[in-house]
Amino acid sequence: MKRRQFITLLGGAAVAWPLAVRAQQAERMRRVAVLDSFAASDSEAQSWFKAFMQGFAVLGWTDGRNVRIDVRWAGGEVNQIQTFAKELVDLHPDVVFAVTTPSVIAILRETRTIPIVFALVTDPVAQGLVETLTRPGRGVTGFTIFEPAIGGKWVQVLKEIAPEIARAAVIFNPDTAPYYRLYMSSIEAAAPSFAVKTFEAPVRSRVEIEAAISKLAREPAGAVISMSDTFPAVHRDLIIALAAHYRLPAVYPFRFSVMDGGLISYGVDLSDMHRQAASYVDRILKGEKPADMPVQLPTKFELVINLKTAKALGLEIPSPLFARADEVIE
Repeated sequence: MKRRQFITLLGGAAVAWPLAVRAQQAERMRRVAVLDSFAASDSEAQSWFKAFMQGFAVLGWTDGRNVRIDVRWAGGEVNQIQTFAKELVDLHPDVVFAVTTPSVIAILRETRTIPIVFALVTDPVAQGLVETLTRPGRGVTGFTIFEPAIGGKWVQVLKEIAPEIARAAVIFNPDTAPYYRLYMSSIEAAAPSFAVKTFEAPVRSRVEIEAAISKLAREPAGAVISMSDTFPAVHRDLIIALAAHYRLPAVYPFRFSVMDGGLISYGVDLSDMHRQAASYVDRILKGEKPADMPVQLPTKFELVINLKTAKALGLEIPSPLFARADEVIE
């Protein structure tokens, strides 16, 4: 080979080699960790995760091709959430998608450097997870389910569907809902205008759920408010069964409880929230910083009524409430 040809080939290789390296770097497998406080057996939680994956796929990400997704389901157990948080952080993901407040707190105990996108979090500013909604200022951002007046809405729809109620127990777990006073403030502010006395019913086990609801049922005109909290959501089967057994009207924060036999719900569309969260994970993988991405407030709410449960409780659905319902399950 002539010297000039050799130098030309060598020069071409020198140009091609960095291009090849850059291509390999651009195509490297990214890693996303998902920590979900719900149980893997929960069909509704699985449907939310499916919505997240669908949104992620639309943005060009495919598990096993250009991203690896590691998922842990904690089943509402605080200790398990923390164990899984450590497992996921030890995998050194590029970003963590944390579902519910306990998941975010658990991840933050393990790392302050890995970006976090959250969903189903109540007032992240009040909980100290971000500095402000518009400028989170840390490595955390996402989608909050909190709307200050929502507790009052629960009291309102409960009173509309069951006008005779005079007392309501608010079910929550202080360990999985450290933010519970945010909701209680809204509930307590609205309750007098509807002639309803509300009181806290903190629970940490299924036994305590049963004790709280059976105690409520000893006096007439009682009702249940299930707070927006992972623990009562995971154990909604028991709350729904006890409400039916004691013939207590109950309001829930999400439609899945009504799908499972609960009376009425008012809250955020969680599938839509998960689908939107995929866009934030995508943006971080493409180089944006969570600190520069505003926390998104809920925009889509649902009012859902279970007509069969209402009939079983001897309740007539008022026409105005029926007309406002996004879905009526018969």
